[in-house]
Amino acid sequence: MSLFWYLVVMAGVTYLIRMLPLTLLQKKIENVWLRSFLYYVPYACLAAMTFPAILSATESPASAAAALVVAVLGGLWGKGLVTVAACACCTVFLVEKLLSL
Repeated sequence: MSLFWYLVVMAGVTYLIRMLPLTLLQKKIENVWLRSFLYYVPYACLAAMTFPAILSATESPASAAAALVVAVLGGLWGKGLVTVAACACCTVFLVEKLLSL
């Protein structure tokens, strides 16, 4: 199969995934379970893409794990995105400095 056909198939599949829900689900979804499921899909996708990057972004897994714990706790305590990110970055910096001693 040539590169052209690979691109055509890939474009078709990508388009179908985005087009089918718009054409098949034109009325309001009444099922509470399905609405709840669809509400959390973006968050689950974001977590699935972000989590592996968190663990491999630092020099040591210990600093990544510490920053992850700090970020999760900051989020659970209702802190803003900038505050959580700054606390996680400071945690990585401090743990990396402590590990280098």
